[in-house]
Amino acid sequence: MELAKTKKLRLWFIFCIIFSYSLFFIFSYQSKESENVITDVGKLMPTKIKKIVKGNEENSIVKTIHEANEKNMKISIAGKRHSQGGHTYYRDGVVLDMTEFNKILKVDTEQKTVHVQSGATWDDIQKAVNPHHLAVKVMQSQNIFTVGGSLSVNVHGRDIRNGSLIETVNWFRLLKPDGEVIKVSREKNSEYFPLVIGGYGLFGVILDVELQLTDDELYSLKTEEFKYDEYEGYFKENVLGNEKVKMHLARLSTAPDTFLSEMYSTDYLITDQKELEPYNQELKEDSMTFLTKFLLGLSRDFDWGKDAFWNMQKSYFRDKDGYLETRNNVMRSESEFLEYEGKSDTDILQEYFIPIDQFEEYIDELRVYLEDENINLMNITVRYVDHNEDALMSFAKEDMFALVLLINQDMSEEAKLETGDCIRGMIDITLKYGGSYYLPYYEYPAKDQMIKAYPYSEEFFNKKRNFDPNERFVNEFYEEYGI
Repeated sequence: MELAKTKKLRLWFIFCIIFSYSLFFIFSYQSKESENVITDVGKLMPTKIKKIVKGNEENSIVKTIHEANEKNMKISIAGKRHSQGGHTYYRDGVVLDMTEFNKILKVDTEQKTVHVQSGATWDDIQKAVNPHHLAVKVMQSQNIFTVGGSLSVNVHGRDIRNGSLIETVNWFRLLKPDGEVIKVSREKNSEYFPLVIGGYGLFGVILDVELQLTDDELYSLKTEEFKYDEYEGYFKENVLGNEKVKMHLARLSTAPDTFLSEMYSTDYLITDQKELEPYNQELKEDSMTFLTKFLLGLSRDFDWGKDAFWNMQKSYFRDKDGYLETRNNVMRSESEFLEYEGKSDTDILQEYFIPIDQFEEYIDELRVYLEDENINLMNITVRYVDHNEDALMSFAKEDMFALVLLINQDMSEEAKLETGDCIRGMIDITLKYGGSYYLPYYEYPAKDQMIKAYPYSEEFFNKKRNFDPNERFVNEFYEEYGI
């Protein structure tokens, strides 16, 4: 009898916590942009602009650039605004919103290519190519971003056999600062190719692009758990060394009990393609993300919440061992649970690239450093990106592990200063081990750190001024680091 009462009280306690957090999400996490004040998903850089112009048709986009030249207006280019460092707007400037310029223009099943307008999302592409048993080669883990935005930051993802997005681009059309439209490829107007991809919208408007696709495939999931100092060897032998592994993702614990010492990874191994057909019929959608969102919310506020979230993640992926999933569905990771609209705090991202041979030593030093820092680190995912310097501002100067850090911070000026000090310290450690950091995030890194991480940055910004002498295309990122 007493045991039954205890269970009822425990269930009632859990229900009260969930109900309270639900009310908190519903009534507190609302944020609205006032007229002519814009920000991005990080919400740390609200900026007053002149206006937002929707890019619906090519003629209207070209007209906007001509008008900007006549009136000497500054232009920034925006997609979903998930870049968090002011890359998509500029004070008193015009924001060209490309999200409605989103048509799928052609799927070529023989050449395995797709031609799309730059405002199309990866979700749009997946829905267009899935019926043809085709799939994207490289994109982010989530499919909610625009193609133009992904090109502008030269993304990478889970695929360990295809590295940076630039590798999959056949050609694109670019609207230059003077209003001329040109076709850019590795052979034609090739000087623009390594600048525009990974160029953060500073060289013009990407209008449309042709991407190389690959076959959709059926994968079997395999999850392994290990200590951080076993990961490097495991990855070399069992992931890179196994041709059946096509995709890979690892997570490094941020829970207090196992902080930066425990890991698990999920490998996606190609399996019998005769079974593909029944799995290829439907693309999955976000569903039942409330529990994940709830636990992530607890991890923002409580150390025990971080432990609970870590254990839940491990258990979830262990249970999916042997699960079969198509390439297209693997590349449709849930994203709704990451949406966060706190009034006084926000989630930001950092991403550090470290040579794979330096992983263990790097984590050891990072752990010691972070144990003395007041930073709310909630999640670290680990991916792999191979050496590619096709883009002038390449982050992959050799084969790298990419560590993506999810951090919760207060939005006060004091908190920005504190977080900035911590992040600059992490970047110093990353640079010490021959690493780099990703540029699409808040302006915490110092300019000298950016120059060290991107040794061709001076050449990049000089070429920007050469190709755009009136600095028609600008953003807050350019003002901070490029001038």
